[in-house]
Formats: sequence, C-alpha cells, structure tokens
Amino acid sequence: MVSTIGAAVADTYSGYMTARFFQGFGVSPASIVGMAVVNDLFFDYERGQKLGLWVLALDAGLLLGPTFGGFLDLVSASWINWFNAILFALLLLLELFFMPETLYPRNKMLQQMPRLDGSIAPPSDIEKQIKGDDTATSMSPAKTLSSELRRTKNLPFINWRPIPGMRHPKLWDSITRFVLTFQLPEVVIAVVGYCFAWYWWVLSVITMIPAAYATYTPLIQGLLFLGLFLGTFLSEIGCSGRLSDFIVEKLSKGNSNIRVPEMRLWLAYPAILISTVGLVLWGVSIDENYHWMVGQVAFFLFAAGIQIGNTVTTSYIVDCYPLQTTSVVTFYAVFLNLSAFINPFFIASWQESSGWTWTFTTQGLIVLAGGCVVFGVLHKFGAWMRAKAPQPSWVNPEFDMDP
Repeated sequence: MVSTIGAAVADTYSGYMTARFFQGFGVSPASIVGMAVVNDLFFDYERGQKLGLWVLALDAGLLLGPTFGGFLDLVSASWINWFNAILFALLLLLELFFMPETLYPRNKMLQQMPRLDGSIAPPSDIEKQIKGDDTATSMSPAKTLSSELRRTKNLPFINWRPIPGMRHPKLWDSITRFVLTFQLPEVVIAVVGYCFAWYWWVLSVITMIPAAYATYTPLIQGLLFLGLFLGTFLSEIGCSGRLSDFIVEKLSKGNSNIRVPEMRLWLAYPAILISTVGLVLWGVSIDENYHWMVGQVAFFLFAAGIQIGNTVTTSYIVDCYPLQTTSVVTFYAVFLNLSAFINPFFIASWQESSGWTWTFTTQGLIVLAGGCVVFGVLHKFGAWMRAKAPQPSWVNPEFDMDP
C-alpha cells in the first residue's frame, strides 16, 4: 500500500521504479500464502476446484487491471496507482478483521483426541471417523484435552507467541527449501515446462495489445481485455477445477479407489489445443485486419486454455507433495512471475522482425509441441520419478510437531 502511494506521487523515473520494486517485494507473499490457506481449509477430493478458484483470482487480476486502468486513465495516469492503493487499504482491513489464522497443530490434536473410555485415539482412527468409516474406535465429539492447544481462531487478536504444538520454520528455511525442491523432478518439469512453454505467452498478448490496436484509445484498449477475462472466468466456472476433481474421482474408482496425481493431467491436452488455436487466430486476425470481434474470440480461447493449464499444474504439484505445499507453491510462484517478467523484453522485437502471423503462430506451435511433451512425460514417468526422488525432509507447519 505504501509503495503504491509512492508510485502514485513519484515525479521521476528512478522514484517510480523504486516504488515498483517495493510493490513487487510487498505483493510476492500473497500467491504463496493464498494457496497455503486453500490447502489448510479443504480436503484433497475438492482441491482441484478450490485451487482453480484461487488461480482464477490470480489471473483475473492480471486481466481486469488493464480494463480498470483504461477508465482510470481518463482521470489521470497517477489515479491508476491511487486506485490500487485504496484496494490495498481495503484488503488490509478485510484481512485484519475477517481472516483468522488457519495454521492448526493437526497431528498433535489428533494424537490427543480422547475415546469415550478416556484413552487416546490414534490419528488413524480419527481420520476414519472423519471419513465416516464405521471401523473407527468410538470417540467423543471434538473435545480438546489441553487448554493450551486452542484453535488458532481463538487466539488473541494480537498474538506474538508461537502457535503451540507446531514447529515454526526459521527465516532462511524458505530459501533452503526452494533450492531443495529442485530435487523433485516432476515438480520442476511441471512448473518450468508450464511457465516457459505455455503460460508466459499470455504476456505476449497483454504487452502487444496497444500496438495491435494502436488507433484505439486507452479506454477501448482496456475493454479489449474482456475477451481474455471471459475465457478465464467461464473456463474455470464451467469446468477446470471441478472437472479435474470429477476426472480424478472417476479414474480412481477404476484404480481400487487409489488417487494418483497423474490423473490430473488428462485435462491439460485439450487445454493445450485450445490455447494454440487462440494464439494462431489472434496473430492472423491482426495481420489480415479482421474485425476486432475475431480477436476477442481468439482471446477467449487462449485464456480458457491458460486457465485450465494453470489449474492442472497447481493441482498436480500439490497432489504430488501435499505435505510440502508451501514449498512447491513457492517454487511455482517464483517461476510463474519470472516467466511473466522476461517475456515483454523480447516479444516486441520478435513481432517487428517476424510479423504478427508468424510470431503468434510460432508461439502456438511451441505450446502445442512443448506442452504435449511436458505433460506426456509427466503422465508416463511422473510416478516413477516420484518414487526415485528423495523424500523431502520437511513438511508444512500444520503437519509438523515439536518433539
């Protein structure tokens, strides 16, 4: 919020870029924390849908920003930043008053859950009872033995003490675990492959819209982002996460009710094809000076594929290592933002030298070939790579206990 105000009042290029640096520094934890909260709150059988909604929020912000920016530019360029500062202030208030801490010492609570006879039930019994399994030993309703192990929503509003029953990571653990995640090949292939063979082309489109529609005002250029937003929104609401969960449920029934992360990947292939068609169509539409509505159809298709691919990728890596969600999400967020940062540096010169049709057709072919190779390798060898990879030596805080 503070750095965004700085960007709004900056009157020099260096001052503006300094504010932008601290904006990036400030917003970077949001993607990791957001997905970690989703993982805290929901079971694995609904993870696809919930992560899909989280990804939808992430992508919708990227695509709706320019639409609002076009309207705000009618007032002044600085009001784009003032509007964002107001949103940050609102988010701060919402977080303080309506978002309790979701960390919870689950394992320790499970180990201290009493049976009706007063003895302590093992975690396996409690998990069975949660799932409705009649073989679980009879236990009393959720009753806590120790008053120190309160649910975190009952902690004081301002709480400086570590949450009881949990091992709190050191400041440098995030960096260490990011580096160690390179030992997990299926996570590396899924994230790096998706980011650099597929996702970063969305920045090609976003960067080149002003050049493609140079005769339109900033207001109209902002409205042209609605095709991208509608593709993102309708693909997620209509299928994506919910359909991913459905596919996994159906496939697991034919696999002795055993869920395998690779079941998530089937949805990637139609999404790759949809994105390819959207990229090619948009490049041709600009070169051939087609009606702007053709470009909106292309945006819809491209964005729909991107959204489905994003949901598939995030759900897959979390399913692979559910006890290391925070680490794999950090890995994902770093490369997603890195790919988005790099793309605008080369796309304008590429388009100038090759033209609209061949620039975006080439990008579509890279998505088609690269995406099929990446997800095909994961489909075929993902389980084998997971078995060969070293087991991570850490777990999420909510699954970790003090000795």
